[in-house]
Amino acid sequence: MPTRFFGLIPAAGAGARFGGRFPKQYTEVHGRTLLWFAVRALLADARIDTVFVVLAPGDETFRRQDWSAFGDRLAPLYCGGATRAESVRSGLICASDAIDLDDWVLVHDAARPCLGAADLARLIDTLARDAVGGILAAPLADTLKRADADERVAATEPREGLWRAQTPQMFRLGTLLRALDAARDVTDESAAVEAMGLKPRLVSGSAANIKVTYPEDVTVAAALLASADGPTARRA
Repeated sequence: MPTRFFGLIPAAGAGARFGGRFPKQYTEVHGRTLLWFAVRALLADARIDTVFVVLAPGDETFRRQDWSAFGDRLAPLYCGGATRAESVRSGLICASDAIDLDDWVLVHDAARPCLGAADLARLIDTLARDAVGGILAAPLADTLKRADADERVAATEPREGLWRAQTPQMFRLGTLLRALDAARDVTDESAAVEAMGLKPRLVSGSAANIKVTYPEDVTVAAALLASADGPTARRA
């Protein structure tokens, strides 16, 4: 059987830094939630078999949304944990009956709605025969300042060789399960794989692939989606 590609979106978080009254993945932009756009972005590539969305066990909001545009290529899993790593690991275990250990899993942020089709295609094309896997990332352009205890500049840090990690992060199911079994406190999948002594590949992505973290990021995401979708954005 040929190697297949699956998406997995951890969406069990409460979005504490976002400051809203509900999880940020359900924030609406152009009449759709951030999560809806994240799912759409992954399923835009026909090579993605199914996208699994890992939800909190008591999530009722997902059931009230209209997901009909994605048919049977979208599968909710009500097994999310307290952290991203827990949700990803639990989701992988719950989906393991449908995914072979050698199949690729693309883990994508629920609040990263602006993933471009060209970036996704480049990631899959670059890594499909890679021995380890890798991530979308963008070379760091900003000057980095290290702060002291008084929030004054203590030093200017060199930025050469530094990249800003994005998602999707693409690894084989077997690799991800082994990595997350061994490293439970990581903030992304690449860190868990790195802890195994492996070196994930960096695949250049677009700066437009932003993660909505703070309320002001919603305006930026809305503008990027409108630019990408043109007149159809508000009818998405």
